[in-house]
Formats: sequence, structure tokens, C-alpha cells
Amino acid sequence: MEGLEITIFKKSDILIDNEEFRLDAEYYQKQYLELYSHLENSSMLSQITEMSDLSSNASFAAVSAIIHDNNPKTIPFIRSGNVGDTFINENDLEHISSEAHYQLVKSITKLYDVMMARKGKIGGASIVLGDQVNFNCNENVIKLTIKDKEKINPFYFTVFFNSKYGKKQVERLATGNVQPWVSIFQIRKLKFKNASDIFSKTIEEIIIKAYNKLISSKTKISDSNIELSKLFKIEKWTPSSKNISVKKLSQSFLNTGRLDAEYYQPKYDELTKIIASAKHDTLEQLVDFKKSIEPGSDAYQTDGIPFIRVSDISKFELSDPEIHLDRSLFDLDELKPKKDTILLSKDGSVGIAYKVEEDLDVITSSALLHLKLKSKEVLPDYLTLVLNSKLTQMQAERDAGGSIIQHWRPDEIKQVLIPILPMDVQKELAKQIQQSFKLRKESKRLLEVAKTAVEIAIEEGEIKAMKYIKENS
Repeated sequence: MEGLEITIFKKSDILIDNEEFRLDAEYYQKQYLELYSHLENSSMLSQITEMSDLSSNASFAAVSAIIHDNNPKTIPFIRSGNVGDTFINENDLEHISSEAHYQLVKSITKLYDVMMARKGKIGGASIVLGDQVNFNCNENVIKLTIKDKEKINPFYFTVFFNSKYGKKQVERLATGNVQPWVSIFQIRKLKFKNASDIFSKTIEEIIIKAYNKLISSKTKISDSNIELSKLFKIEKWTPSSKNISVKKLSQSFLNTGRLDAEYYQPKYDELTKIIASAKHDTLEQLVDFKKSIEPGSDAYQTDGIPFIRVSDISKFELSDPEIHLDRSLFDLDELKPKKDTILLSKDGSVGIAYKVEEDLDVITSSALLHLKLKSKEVLPDYLTLVLNSKLTQMQAERDAGGSIIQHWRPDEIKQVLIPILPMDVQKELAKQIQQSFKLRKESKRLLEVAKTAVEIAIEEGEIKAMKYIKENS
């Protein structure tokens, strides 16, 4: 029996706050029971918030008809992958029409609403700030509106549910499901432990400081992209909308192997001329390519070495993945990304490039190519900027277009044209990019300080938590 974890319960204890009558052993792990011991006499979300989601608007059939209308899609539509990390992640947002948006009034976001994912990558919360007001959200996201914001600070509330005291509650509810999922019925029972006004306000100040650094980071990246566009005189370029192009066989199929008309749209010829007007080379001449692995879903597990997929990558950062792999099954020295490697997505959301800032203890999926510089003509930060720019994204659109599930073939990626600016210009752009990453890193550090402080306050008191904040922020 040594090493075996056992918890003994009376039937009357099991029925407390357990309307689903959960009997699985995972639900009663000591880590959860210890956590709940700190949350005695706390409020349930049903008492302090109003909850709504997409299905609050109408029946499934009615809502589906509304969001799949034929009007232009202009309103950001928040999905589960966009929430759970304090701030709404605006990368890869879907959109719905404004006509649909104003028919789905119950899921429209308002200032200081808190969004929580209930399917897929569940756990954690994101607060709606000024830039995300008047968005909408899909059926996998719950919108929480705090009833009395004078008593409960929305910033503290968000950090609480990003701390272990929030995430572990959701994890406990989802345990035992094949795919992580929680219902509104379950979410309404989550417990929230409030804090003093002074401590809550201190947490708010940290979060606002972190948010401002994140905005500054985005601004520097945006400035770099604007500068790149100016250097290639495309800041005011509007690609041709013509959809007719006449090509000789030698200029088309015999050269490219492509017969789909979309590939030969005039806008792509215009792009090629712009890049060819400057010094340039193919990506194949600038980097070495290395593929990663696809172990199959049977190899997925909850611990081990993190397994990064396309859904875990953005232009700015890698998210903590849900999936892990057994370390003993792989040649880790060969597979782990090294510093300055550029990860480039070739499947799904194609053309996302992320430069690794330091050696990583992760494995990536086969949908991510590893690019390692072999040329001294380009800097890694500059190349990453170009790969994420309109200059390369249009080439990815041309090559991978026409498929239901996008796939950018490695042989096509190798022929991508990369414009090469003078080294002094590259260095200046790289400096801005590094400043951006530094600001983003500091923003994430402040969020961790806030989460740790909340946990200390719950376990050891607010005086010790305030001391920790003073020493770390």
C-alpha cells in the first residue's frame, strides 16, 4: 500500500455540493480537498455574477442561422482559444456580421466582463478591457458579469480564477471527461474568495501595468511592420482585385504544376515584382529546414515533455500546451528547438512564424517546420518579421489556397521570396522587435506576480502577500 493515495469519505460527505453524484476517485484527490479547505465560506459564482453565453440568445438552430448569414464579417467573435490568460488573446479571432452581432445581444461583451472557456483548453479567465468591448462570443465561452463591482474588483476576480484556486476548481469538474468540458450548471458552483479593497486595488494596479506593457509591445511590432512596408513602398499598395490572368503553358502549369485559377491572380504577379525590385533570395538559400514529428493521439498524455502544436503558437509567444509526451520515447536533443530557431506553421493556420528566444524544453508537431539560419545576409528577428509580413503572407495564401484544410508544402515554402534589406536597417528593425519581446516578457512576469500574490493572500494572509508584491513588482 506504500505510495498509494487514499481518501475515505462517508456517503453524506460525498453528497455535499455534488449534485452530479461524482464517484470517480480523481474527483476526491487530496490536492482538490486541500484547495477547498482554503475556500470555506466563499461565495459561489451564481450568487455574485450573471452568466450568459451564445445559447442564451435563442435555440441552437436559430443562433446557427444568425451567425452563418451572408453579410460581411466585421465583429470579433471570441472562441475558447482566445481566453484564459488574463487578457483576451486577439490573435486568430473569428468574425461575425454586425447584423448577427446585434441579434445576439446576450453574448455581447461589456467593460470588465470576465470570459471563461468551458470546452477544450478550459480554466483561467480573461477580463474585457476597452479594446474588446462590443465583441461577441461563441458557444464554448461563458460571459460572467459581476453584479456588484464596488464589492468585487473585476481585476482581482480575474486573477483569482487564473490562480490555482480558480484553475484547479475547473480542472476538478472536468476530470473524467474524454474532452475537457464544463457546463454553465457546473461553473455557477465555482467558489470565489474575495479580498480587501486595498489588496484588490493593488492587484488591479499590477494588471493595468502589465496591460500597458503588452500594448506598448504590440505598438513596437506594429511600428516595425509599418517601417517595413514603407521601405518596400507598399504601405499604400492595394493589391489588384482582378480575377483574370492570361498565361502561357510554359509560364503556368509546366513551371508550377498548378492548374487552379486562384494561383494566377494578378495580385500575386504584382507582389513578385515588388520583391524582385529589391535584393532578394529564396528562403531555401537562407535557412536549413528541419521537420519535427507527429506521434499520433495515442501518445498524448497529461505530463511529460510539452508538445507544441499550431494552436499553441502565435507571432509573439508560445502558449502552455495541454498535451505532453513521454520523454523516454524521443531523441530530445535532436527535436527540441534551439535559440534563434524560427518555427513556421505549414498546416492549418499557415505562415505563422515565431522566433525561439532561448533553448526550449519542448517538442513541436510536424505541422511546424524548424528554420535555422545558414546565411549571414539576414538576422533572425528580421527574417521572422518578413515571414509574418504581408510580403510572405500573400505567398502563403497563394500556395496554400484552394484547400478546405490549408497545407503549405515544404517545397513551396523553400521557394518563398525573401527581400533582403541592408544590415544596418535590419539591425534597427531587430532592435524594435527585441524591445517588443522584452515588454511582453515583463507583462507576463507581472501577471505571475499577481497570481502568486493572490495565492499567498489566501494561504498566509494579505500582509505577506503585499510584502511579496513590494519585493517583486
